[in-house]
Amino acid sequence: MEQEINVGIDTSKTQLDIYVRPVGDYFSVENNSQGIKEALKRIKAYQPTRIIIEATGRLELPLACAATKANLPIVVANALQVHKFAASTGKLAKTDKLDAQMIAHYGEALKPRLTEIKADNIQQISDLLARRSQLIDIRTMEKNRDSIMPKEIKASIQRVIKNLQKEIVWVEEKLDKLIDETPDWSKTLAILLSVKGVGKVLAYTLLSDLPELGQLNRKEIAALVGLAPMNRESGAYRGKRRIRGGRARIRTVMFMAMMSTIQSNDKFKHEYQRLVAKGKPKKVALIACMRKMITILNTMVKNGELWDEKLA
Repeated sequence: MEQEINVGIDTSKTQLDIYVRPVGDYFSVENNSQGIKEALKRIKAYQPTRIIIEATGRLELPLACAATKANLPIVVANALQVHKFAASTGKLAKTDKLDAQMIAHYGEALKPRLTEIKADNIQQISDLLARRSQLIDIRTMEKNRDSIMPKEIKASIQRVIKNLQKEIVWVEEKLDKLIDETPDWSKTLAILLSVKGVGKVLAYTLLSDLPELGQLNRKEIAALVGLAPMNRESGAYRGKRRIRGGRARIRTVMFMAMMSTIQSNDKFKHEYQRLVAKGKPKKVALIACMRKMITILNTMVKNGELWDEKLA
């Protein structure tokens, strides 16, 4: 059998540290177009089984897109999973080289599936999605201030909120145009919006903050969002199963969306009513419906299928 070649890449704003396992080759390049071009040329000579780079919040995107265009096998790995793997091996010392080695070791041991990168317009779309998230965060902070600041300050806050809303609309219009021009993204957006109760706020949040949608199984996607109940057991102690961890922004947006979904979508309305009738607290029932929704959306995106209430 041919030996697997796993390439681990530790990413920072200015530098990429690269380790080729099991060859032992280690080198660094600048995290810019020239450095990425140099790195991929050197990596390609090894005919890698997979190139693993951590999801760091967009710093990994230029290399991931370039690798896709070069037909190289790229894995954008969940940083928490890599950290847990490092902890399980007992190797928690941190240097750029050790991090790159650990990422390569993670790829060799766990053999994560390759990540599908939608390369067309991905940088612009990703930038706009990130900007939209930033503007919404700022708007939320201003709305929170509006509820506590004295009357004399409220006019200023309202002006800022109004301008932020205009910027959000501008970004969403640009997003709509770019996504319409990009078949893969347009198809995914159409799939998400085909579910009654999923609006553009939730759809854009999923596109921005959950690129793994459609690439994981139902348990993995629920755990990634933080909607999988975790056991709390130790010895004779048996605590309540609770959700924890995951991506809080997605959960917040999904929670608000589910409040209206259980009014407008019969599938989730009946599920919510069934759980409440069984004695579940209303918040627990809502979270269970959120978990059901994310697993259904994951399957729809994976299969390229629009919403069908009979099959959901």
